[in-house]
Amino acid sequence: MSGNPHPFEILTPSFLLDAIEAKGFWCDGRFLALNSYENRVYQVGIEESAPLIAKFYRPERWSDAQIQEEHDFCFQLQEHELSVVAPIRDEQGNSLFHYQGLSFALFPRRGGHAPELSNPDHLLQMGRMLGRIHSIGASRPYEHRPVLDSQSFGHASVALVSEQFIPAELKPAYDSLARDLLQKIDARLAEFGSQELIRVHGDCHTGNILWRDDQVNFVDLDDSRMAPAIQDIWMLLSGSREEQTLQLSEIVDGYNEFYDFRPRELHLIEALRSLRMLHYAAWLARRWHDPAFPMAFPWFNSVRYWSEHILELREQLAALDEPVLRLM
Repeated sequence: MSGNPHPFEILTPSFLLDAIEAKGFWCDGRFLALNSYENRVYQVGIEESAPLIAKFYRPERWSDAQIQEEHDFCFQLQEHELSVVAPIRDEQGNSLFHYQGLSFALFPRRGGHAPELSNPDHLLQMGRMLGRIHSIGASRPYEHRPVLDSQSFGHASVALVSEQFIPAELKPAYDSLARDLLQKIDARLAEFGSQELIRVHGDCHTGNILWRDDQVNFVDLDDSRMAPAIQDIWMLLSGSREEQTLQLSEIVDGYNEFYDFRPRELHLIEALRSLRMLHYAAWLARRWHDPAFPMAFPWFNSVRYWSEHILELREQLAALDEPVLRLM
């Protein structure tokens, strides 16, 4: 590990209080670190008011323009009365703030629980919400945010892991398997044109969906980018093939009320799943110098971890040859 201090080390309680009070909110001294590693996120008590959520962005990950595009997408969704948690704007209309070298944003606190993927009504409502989000997401492209593609999520991830992290005894197996997997992913993605890419949530798992008062709320668009619409749907599918088919049908029924589902994108699910697996391993590798990561992920970067990762990738290679899910 590098001996240089990590940029987040300056996030002391005093720093947090000064940064937030500089935006006109008087803190009552209560701070709670929330479960976030890419950025640092805190629940902050505010005098005579509800707590706020403060997100401090990881330096050099997104530019200000890229962060602002995400914020603007949230505002656009909110203007259409969609239940997304958008950042708070100050009197000048700014939502991205800076304090002593760090960028941050403030959000209203929104409680709730994860949706039940076995509940048809939850699936139907999530489908409706995603259809509305994608209808707006397709209205114009991002100019600064990247595309979810095999180069950044796949090839770059494999290169990093192979060159710096994979144990020597596992490297031949990993390199051969990753090469075959990337060839299939590239071939699958090549069948789809860039004109079908839209602004998506990007990390649409149940941890970023809150169910409250019979309403679905989407949070944390930090990973939003240009991608196929199916990127926001496949992560909501789990269980056996039969269970996933039933879940997909409920979601699509709601989705089609607001935006046309593209059945041909079902061919992308396993390719996108493979890219997420490759990217996740490389994400942990890239962040390993951050002191929070070895503490939170002590099982990473062991021979056992990489052996299991290779086994999962081998299963994904086989999954790419299996028949795709079909709508009922």
